[in-house]
Amino acid sequence: MADWKKTIVTSTAKLGEAIRNLDESTLQIVLVVDDAGMLLGTITDGDVRRAILRGETLEASVADVMKANPITAGPEIDRKTVLRWMREYQIAQVPIVDELGALTGLETLNRILQDDRSGNWVVIMAGGLGTRLRPLTETVPKPLIPVGGKPVLESIIVRLADQGFSRIFLSVNYQAEKVEAYFGDGSQWGVEISYLEENKRLGTAGALSLLPEAPTEPFLVMNADLVTAINFRRLLDFHLDQEADATMGVREYRFQVPYGVVEMSGNQITEINEKPTQNYFVNGGIYALSPSVLRYVPDEEMYDMPTLFDAVIADDGLASAFPIHEYWIDIGQFDDLDQAQKEFGKVFGNKASA
Repeated sequence: MADWKKTIVTSTAKLGEAIRNLDESTLQIVLVVDDAGMLLGTITDGDVRRAILRGETLEASVADVMKANPITAGPEIDRKTVLRWMREYQIAQVPIVDELGALTGLETLNRILQDDRSGNWVVIMAGGLGTRLRPLTETVPKPLIPVGGKPVLESIIVRLADQGFSRIFLSVNYQAEKVEAYFGDGSQWGVEISYLEENKRLGTAGALSLLPEAPTEPFLVMNADLVTAINFRRLLDFHLDQEADATMGVREYRFQVPYGVVEMSGNQITEINEKPTQNYFVNGGIYALSPSVLRYVPDEEMYDMPTLFDAVIADDGLASAFPIHEYWIDIGQFDDLDQAQKEFGKVFGNKASA
């Protein structure tokens, strides 16, 4: 089992340190203690995402982000009781403390159940024309463009396989035969790959109508032209934690206005902001969906993912946002493709994943 002691930070730590801790650990929790080793609180990936959404910076104190007074267990509590608490309170980790409240260990749901959740499907949209990358994509479909020495889609599949996903659907259209010839049935990567054949272009969500049956668990949908270090498990955990119908991975996008912005009331100038920076969250092309939302997708018609989210919202469903703070880049343009090529080794080292 991973060393739970590596999850510990002190109350003086910053949010950025907690994020690095989460990224480097497989236990998906940060344990905040005081100088005497007494447990003060916990930080999960969901806590980090919610903090980012409300505007916290990497310099924020972990004390402002942590969940104080978390559910804990004493060393004498049996694992069946801990498992019951996890299910009742929908948590995946329970810190172990002594009678004084000092941290002595950590119990995790994965350790108890040895659960890899391999039943969660993944649908990857791999049929795009790659118009902005022509003439490169005239002979090579965008999912097969190499980044870091191998096709970008292969790196995605390897990362999914490493995280326990085994059932993958590739929606194909443009140069579909090349994609199918390269990936086959997926056995080379330890996964099962099936193909959703788009006889006409169906947009970023329309191909979901081609699934052979409705999935029974929440599933992932993503674009095939992304280089990202995201932990897909955390996206699913966040989706379940929010009890969402649809969850969109979003990226923070900053845009600096190159001029002084004049604030006015009528014809009176009230303030001048010199070259202000605007912050937005933009669609990251990675989604977690509950099976129930498939009812919105028309049969074999053009249908895009934003339209699906609009339908969920209009029907009073819950559409949530999952901030992606990990490395992420869309290689849909030459400048971004060049950037991904230069950064891949630095970000991923010799790992065969993106």
